[in-house]
Amino acid sequence: MWGSDKHKKADISQFSGKTTIIAQQAQIRGDMRFDGALQVDGRIIGNIEAEQGLVRVSEHGYVEGVIKAPHVVINGQVVGDVHALEHLELDTKARISGDLYYRYMEMVMGAQINGQLNYLADEAQAVQLDPVLQLETENS
Repeated sequence: MWGSDKHKKADISQFSGKTTIIAQQAQIRGDMRFDGALQVDGRIIGNIEAEQGLVRVSEHGYVEGVIKAPHVVINGQVVGDVHALEHLELDTKARISGDLYYRYMEMVMGAQINGQLNYLADEAQAVQLDPVLQLETENS
């Protein structure tokens, strides 16, 4: 209903065999690049980038750096900007100090953001509108 098939949420189970888990007592320093899913239960000091996939920061997870991925789910603490190119989900215990960039966002009561919200417009929509605007300009 309401186009829900068009904008399905990514789930960590979609990436079986391609899931990385950072355990609660683990700490990683450095940037990470991957395709698949990343579950952060520990600490990452560095940037996280996924061309395809999901980044999930659990209740005990902490990330200090920029997160860039198609799908991002946060229920822990992030110090840095978050770029969710498709879907961003903020759960009750999400604490973010940084700007958010998103196409679709869900936010549960209790989540906290100290930064700006920036909507990423659909590029396909912009491409479709350009010819219409061009026709209107030519007819004027």
